[in-house]
Amino acid sequence: MFFLTPGLVAVVCILIAWIFKNADGNMERRKGETRARTKARPWVDEDLKDSSDLHPVEEDADDWQDTEESVEHIPFSHTRYPEKEMVKRSQEFYELLSKRRSVRFISNEQVPMEVIDNVIKAAGTAPSGAHTEPWTFVVVKDVDVKHKIREIIEEEEEINYLRRMGRQWVTDLKKLRTNWIKEYLDTAPVLILIFKQVHGFAANGKRKVHYYNEISVSIACGILLAALHNAGLVTVTTTPLNCGPRLRVLLGRPANEKLLMLLPVGYPSEEATVPDLTRKPLDQIMVTV
Repeated sequence: MFFLTPGLVAVVCILIAWIFKNADGNMERRKGETRARTKARPWVDEDLKDSSDLHPVEEDADDWQDTEESVEHIPFSHTRYPEKEMVKRSQEFYELLSKRRSVRFISNEQVPMEVIDNVIKAAGTAPSGAHTEPWTFVVVKDVDVKHKIREIIEEEEEINYLRRMGRQWVTDLKKLRTNWIKEYLDTAPVLILIFKQVHGFAANGKRKVHYYNEISVSIACGILLAALHNAGLVTVTTTPLNCGPRLRVLLGRPANEKLLMLLPVGYPSEEATVPDLTRKPLDQIMVTV
């Protein structure tokens, strides 16, 4: 039988203590690296993180709707154009959208609400995962509410520019002459805040999965931008970092909605200017295989 001498026992104890100490040290190092990675991207907004999980969390399975709805299929109505007409229409649409710009100088002149209704209806035609239509468009016209939105955004944006965004991002924005002052939030006659619904609710109160909710709502935003430009209105796409929760509370939106984008909408002011930018040519954005 093998017996440990007192000296050997001491050595073994020291060795075990050393192993556990190193294990704790490695764990702390990994935690430190995680914190460092988080600190390296302080501008990440919780509301902008995509929570489009394909499968609900197991422990919440009883809370989720499980249905097998049957949808009737009907004949598809399609208009086919002659090739020359197709080329003409595609060229005209490109020429229209090529004039779209992000405009930060917006007049306080009122716009027809019927136009706003129509452009949002157009945005609502966007495709969505499993046809869940996970979007909410909040239209703000009230002067006091617009100003409260501006106060919240400017308070957070000043912190973003000074601390969160980092030197490189702020440097990249200098050529566009942007800062945390957002006068257009007061002057624009309409603010459209687009919320993504990370999940929905069935008639029985159970939660419904909203697949690819952020991608779906982003597509709707793209259609909305095109519809606004087509109607002769201007806007600038804004993603108010770290403002989502406060704006959600201000506007009385439920917890399953997260702010994705804010669009100030109106006519350009008489003194409006835009950066003299060019867009990449086709051969830099398209690859044909």
